[in-house]
Amino acid sequence: MSRIRPAVLSKYLLYGQFSARDCLRSQPRIASSVARYPVYAKTTRLSQARALHVQDAQPTHVPMRKQLKEETKKKRALGKKKKKNANNQVVDGWELTVGIEIHAQLNTAKKLFSAAATSFNDEPNSHVAYFDLAIPGSQPIFQKETLIPALRAALVLNCDIQHTSRFDRKHYFHWDQPSGYQITQYYEPFARDGSLALRSSDGIAAEDGDGILVGIKQIQMEQDTAKTLAQPGDVHRVDFNRVGVPLIEIITLPDIHYPATAAAFVRKVQVLLNATDACVSGMEAGGLRADVNVSVRRSSDPSMPLGQRTEIKNLSSFKAVEDAIIAERDRQISVLESGGTIASETRGWSIGSTETRRLRGKEGEVDYRYMPDPDLAPIIIREDVVTHLRQSMGILPDAEVDFLVQRYGLSTKDALTLLTLDGGKRIEYFWNIIGNLDQRFGRGPDSPEHVRAYQLAANWILHEFGRLTSDRNDDASQDLEFTDDGDSVRVPAEHFTDILERIYKGQITVKVAKELLWAVFHGKIPGEYSSVDDTLDRENLWFDELTEDEYVQLARTAAEGQDEIVKQFVDYKQYPQGKLMFLVGQMIRLGPEERIDPKEAERVMKEVLEESLLPAFRSQGQD
Repeated sequence: MSRIRPAVLSKYLLYGQFSARDCLRSQPRIASSVARYPVYAKTTRLSQARALHVQDAQPTHVPMRKQLKEETKKKRALGKKKKKNANNQVVDGWELTVGIEIHAQLNTAKKLFSAAATSFNDEPNSHVAYFDLAIPGSQPIFQKETLIPALRAALVLNCDIQHTSRFDRKHYFHWDQPSGYQITQYYEPFARDGSLALRSSDGIAAEDGDGILVGIKQIQMEQDTAKTLAQPGDVHRVDFNRVGVPLIEIITLPDIHYPATAAAFVRKVQVLLNATDACVSGMEAGGLRADVNVSVRRSSDPSMPLGQRTEIKNLSSFKAVEDAIIAERDRQISVLESGGTIASETRGWSIGSTETRRLRGKEGEVDYRYMPDPDLAPIIIREDVVTHLRQSMGILPDAEVDFLVQRYGLSTKDALTLLTLDGGKRIEYFWNIIGNLDQRFGRGPDSPEHVRAYQLAANWILHEFGRLTSDRNDDASQDLEFTDDGDSVRVPAEHFTDILERIYKGQITVKVAKELLWAVFHGKIPGEYSSVDDTLDRENLWFDELTEDEYVQLARTAAEGQDEIVKQFVDYKQYPQGKLMFLVGQMIRLGPEERIDPKEAERVMKEVLEESLLPAFRSQGQD
């Protein structure tokens, strides 16, 4: 079936709401020769505010980049520098083995065992049910709608859905868990035996070649804990809004052997969960956390059992996953080479650090005293539910990347970046632009003459948009503010489409287009000017290109006094393209830049050289 936006899919599956009369789109985008794209409702910067669903939002948010800068300053002050390693993926004589546990918050309106809301932007302790606080006499009531995003996550990770699953109690005491135990699915999870294929384009280590298949042991549902807020004076406050929020835990097999591949796995899982609308946010917003289990053994004897593993908890970025694994691997190798032994323990990692730190000894199954939860009945999942969800998954990221590469000629790297930026919102913006251009051209997007316009859209959305925010200095007001419906508060799709259409039709220069984009981003359009065309009219920015005769005269003027340059075109082994572009640059400097098309200037200069200037030089040489 065609690609349905996650926000629309969520409303339909969770609440039975339809955003249009037609539930399903009639034409598949990839299977058909004519692609079909959704056209989204426009929003303006004045009418829509930015809203982010952030799990661990603090009263004052400190951006990741600022945290890294502060950590770097501290290291410099202490005289510590990061160790440099030309190839930090491999240590000669040793084999690394990594298993990963990913905790992802499900995209649901209710908690796992109570009807309390899952919002975290409200006042602390304002969404708490009796069961969330373990009030005596309260009972867990499984909210069946939380199962839908969990099943979508399991299906996209190629798991076998278990038709019967059960909940267990994992006992431990901490102030963030009022009941003294966490409800999870240790013995009978709802999904088993999955796998995820990673390709070289996903950013895996070069040592893994073209790809690797990572096995997934199981996926289980469980409840989150409360949020602890540290206060001055060794005071801790607890917000129980988060306790009981539904999570899935994705447990891999120990199939990963390189740090970069581990980071690539977590990154791809986040992309897939976002694409299927299974999870509300990614690592950058606290909606996904990773624990890694690391062990090493000597590579001289592959028959040796795996080494003693240690677990590094709560890694909150892809870079942290890779860096923590490298640091722990190097620590274990150093211990073993000095004759020591590796203890089974849980370790921590801080942003910007070079070493892991011990937190506590590693708990085992006996310590947690797992037992079936007597208050919860088994979950029975019918096959028709699984079939329906599988058929309604829509297009997945790998297929979408392939489509972008094959249809628009994007590089794999650009296609992946477009797909993953801004939590998947930037690709929605791209499809919105494609839909707008398709409407204006009045023909299908498979028309060959329009491919360049779509390539132009992708290039600008990736690169020119990045330049808009490259100097934002951690100022949130400089964000592009993409919305769930495929628009941007700062650069509305309608205005950006206007700019692209004018470039594509040759009505404005690229330089003018960049100035217009800047004006839209900073609110001058609409503001001082009502539209893009109004700006072009009032500022006289329309492209009034030189005539052919004017180009020729300008080319002759630019070549005057450049005899040494022109002589290099008389007899050459390889065409002096660099010298040609130098002469084109002279044309642009001498002429009215706003009326010159660089490609047309290059063509005319080449013709002037071959038809008039070079024959004159050759005749002088014969004389």
